[in-house]
Amino acid sequence: MKMLTSPLVAFAAVIFLILLFASAYTVDMREQVIVTQFSKVVGEPIKEPGLQFKAPFIQHVNRFPKHVLEWDGPTAQMPTKDKANIVVDTFARWRIVDPLTFFLQLRDIRSAHSRLDAIIGSESRNVVARHSLIEVIRSTKDREAVRDPNLVAPSTTTGSGVRIGSLVSIQFGRPVLERDILASARPKAAELGIELLDVRFKRINYNPAVTRTIYERMVSERMQIAERFRSEGAGEAAKILGNRDRDLKLIESEAYKKIQEIEGAADAKATDIYARAYNQSEAAGEMFEFMKAMDTLKKSMTADTSVVFTTDGDLFRYLKSPNPDPPVKAPAPPAATRPAPAPTPLPPAPVPADSADQ
Repeated sequence: MKMLTSPLVAFAAVIFLILLFASAYTVDMREQVIVTQFSKVVGEPIKEPGLQFKAPFIQHVNRFPKHVLEWDGPTAQMPTKDKANIVVDTFARWRIVDPLTFFLQLRDIRSAHSRLDAIIGSESRNVVARHSLIEVIRSTKDREAVRDPNLVAPSTTTGSGVRIGSLVSIQFGRPVLERDILASARPKAAELGIELLDVRFKRINYNPAVTRTIYERMVSERMQIAERFRSEGAGEAAKILGNRDRDLKLIESEAYKKIQEIEGAADAKATDIYARAYNQSEAAGEMFEFMKAMDTLKKSMTADTSVVFTTDGDLFRYLKSPNPDPPVKAPAPPAATRPAPAPTPLPPAPVPADSADQ
């Protein structure tokens, strides 16, 4: 008997341990549990951590996280109010607050992500379609643009009427749109046992099909602005160069006037000196005429020059005699005081023209 009871006790102990391990389970503080039996929920959801028991083999433990989960939705193309086709990429944070409803509606996390794609994507499309592109992009209202006062004047506008160095005013802004999406999607997510905590835009781009065209238009607008600055700079440069030429001509004319005044004063002074020097006596005047005549002959006659003079010419008379025209004698003083005249030498006889030519 003792030999038979020992195996039975050991077998019973093994069966007990198997049943114990099959029925006992622990709930982590980061989890919440729903027990199902043949796919039907048994009891209330277990949210408190600790050791729990279930019917072995026929009941199953479904675990769901309690912490905040992330949702990173796919990019979607959607139009704005001003007919701009953009690609919007959104993300959200959510958590399971009603595990029983979540289990009955979705069963698992993958199904929850699929339903959130539809809910948040639809609400994002509706909100974006009600606002213009600038409302989706801008995040703050009444923000002043950073502008260099030396480069762009506040009143300067482009050909399209857009003011350079200023921002288009907005009414709502991106944060308001994100809150609108969250407020619209939260009730729909609550029906699934999900609490939607936050929804944000991660990236907003133009449609790739029109990105190149948009970039080309942006480049064209910048080139127009740059060309306007270049034309204004060229105008200022021409103005500066014109003022420079005008000032240069004014300075040159003033300098030329000063030079002419100085030269005129010098010539007048030189003429006055020459006049006083050569008008001191009749002999000085004759000397001046002789020097001028000799200087003229020197400059006009060279080794290969042939000159024909007349006998009555002013220059030829100095070639006939060194003293062609003796000076006129001064009137004689009265006889009472006049000294005895000295003998006057006879002038040389003039040479006949024929003998001079021989």
